[in-house]
Amino acid sequence: MTTSMVMASSHIIFLLFFLITFFHFPTTQAQTYLYTNCSSNKTFAANSAFQFARTTLLSSLASNNTDFYNATVSRGGDTVYGLFMCRGDVNLTMCHQCVVNATQQLPSDCRASKEAIIWYDECFLRYSNRSFFSTVDTRPRYGLLNTGNVSNPASFMRTLYDTMNKTADVAAKPAVGRKKYATGTANFSAFQTVYCMAQCTPDLSPSDCRRCLSGTIGDLDWCCDGKQGGRVLYPSCYVRYELYPFYQSEASAPTPTPAIVPPTNTTGSQGKGGISSGTIVAIVVPISVAVLIFIVGICCLSKRMRKNHDSVPEGKSASEISSMDSLQYDFNTIEEATHKFSQDNKLGEGGFGVVYKGTLANGQEVAVKRLSQGSGQGVQEFKNEVEVVAKLQHKNLVRLLGFCVQGEEKILVYEYVPNKSLDYILFDLEKQIQLDWTKRYKVVKGIARGIKYLHEDSRLKIIHRDLKASNVLLDNDMNPKISDFGMARIFMVDQTQGNTSRIVGTYGYMPPEYAMHGEFSVKTDVYSFGVLLLEIISGKKNSSFYEIEGAPDLLSYAWKLWRDGEPLELLDPTIRESYTSTEVMRCIHIGLLCVQEDPADRPFMASIVLMLDSFSVTLPTPSQPAFFVQSGTDPNMPKDFKFGQSTTKSAPMSVNEMSVSEVMPR
Repeated sequence: MTTSMVMASSHIIFLLFFLITFFHFPTTQAQTYLYTNCSSNKTFAANSAFQFARTTLLSSLASNNTDFYNATVSRGGDTVYGLFMCRGDVNLTMCHQCVVNATQQLPSDCRASKEAIIWYDECFLRYSNRSFFSTVDTRPRYGLLNTGNVSNPASFMRTLYDTMNKTADVAAKPAVGRKKYATGTANFSAFQTVYCMAQCTPDLSPSDCRRCLSGTIGDLDWCCDGKQGGRVLYPSCYVRYELYPFYQSEASAPTPTPAIVPPTNTTGSQGKGGISSGTIVAIVVPISVAVLIFIVGICCLSKRMRKNHDSVPEGKSASEISSMDSLQYDFNTIEEATHKFSQDNKLGEGGFGVVYKGTLANGQEVAVKRLSQGSGQGVQEFKNEVEVVAKLQHKNLVRLLGFCVQGEEKILVYEYVPNKSLDYILFDLEKQIQLDWTKRYKVVKGIARGIKYLHEDSRLKIIHRDLKASNVLLDNDMNPKISDFGMARIFMVDQTQGNTSRIVGTYGYMPPEYAMHGEFSVKTDVYSFGVLLLEIISGKKNSSFYEIEGAPDLLSYAWKLWRDGEPLELLDPTIRESYTSTEVMRCIHIGLLCVQEDPADRPFMASIVLMLDSFSVTLPTPSQPAFFVQSGTDPNMPKDFKFGQSTTKSAPMSVNEMSVSEVMPR
């Protein structure tokens, strides 16, 4: 065989191996978070034996690749019990990813709780300081419903109860080797079908499973009477129904890797239903060669990457260093572009300096941010903004074109955004009419996508810490672009929160845990987004809201309207001819979820983007938001502010979906 033929054969084998590998591994899909419930009266101290036991337990659950698993861990006299179960039609790959997500989120949501449960659409996971295995637990319970009504509620509910009970019978007494999971359907009109699902944890006996499901079915009137869809979740079982097929008819298990077993006869002949040894060799040898080639290729590539890495300074790649150098502008070029920082070119002034419009020699328009020496932003914070923004690429983030450092001068050069900042239009009684509801809704979604990119999709995990209307710029088409990253903080990939003794940002947009204790996380930006969202809806500024409505602040006013069943009264009167009520109601709902006092109760930005894009996503019930009361003498910097503890929960006001829940038993 010639050398070219050998090379060609190797290439073909490698390609075949790549294709086999590519098609073998299923793609990972995102899981849908539903709700977390934490015990408030059963808590443990930091670094206690129970905390170490819980950490060990969650690690054990996350490492198990089945659809149901329970475990017990004891440490220093404390014992923690835990289990997870995946939905009956979910494949093992998605199941495992869901469990991993749950084990990562639960300690954050329930930091010191001795008992907790988290529900996703694809799985649920719970732990407790008491043994609950093989026991029916009916509390806490959680209900989700689609607020759309059916045309004939009485007839529909009769059909639903009958179908759900039949489905529960099958789930409670499954065939041998099957899960305690079942689905069922029934036609209740000539054009509509109801789809049902029921499932119990496998450790329950058939009678206990049926008793648990009877409880969930009985709670359907509590949750979803006459509604087009809903579910009731118990810690030991759950039921769900919809007017569309929301489940797969059969569980999708990942394709197992085929095992090659040599035949028992060694004569080389093919037995009945068997495979000849020659065929086996023909299969095994190419695959083995392909694996060897793949490993050698990876080793060579790794060696080359290490060599390239060692040739540049630690912490910087060669491309990053050259890129930073190419971004630097000469000070004379900046002076010429802005006509020596002429007042006629001044666009605005912020906390860190003045922004000017400039025109470069090639005719390109730019925005030049000249930092004031008394701004409080030093060289380190300046470098922070340059290094952060230079690496960000998203249509809803302002683009950094370059920077300049000369003596005491520190200058940033951005793309020019013609419509100035959001506050310039939103809070001006004459200009705000330019922003009808369609434009405002587009602005809201754009800001949400930009912050989600910072938190989850960029190369770095970035907390903005100063999200507000004046830091959102609008382009020619009123697309929002988030700016001003001087106070941004970069997190490690696995870091969830930080602490600082230097509180920076803007009062009215700060969450209580940050303003009072210096604790910040992605939920800090979520809170600021919630305030900004309510400002966009109302056309009113939070920090000066009391001057207009006689309320302490915008958040407490929005909460009062929500609680009284009049949330649309919050809407800016100038756009009441152009709004869509379902979109406005949903945005108010999301805004209130974002400004809840406990960071664990606020949704993540990925969930918020999903809530804004899809009306089929169920929204949790908001509680009373944190709020501050400021001095009437200085609307921009309150002398006194405080945060209120939520004490009540009201029925939610949602257009398409809502939820109801009960907490852990006390």
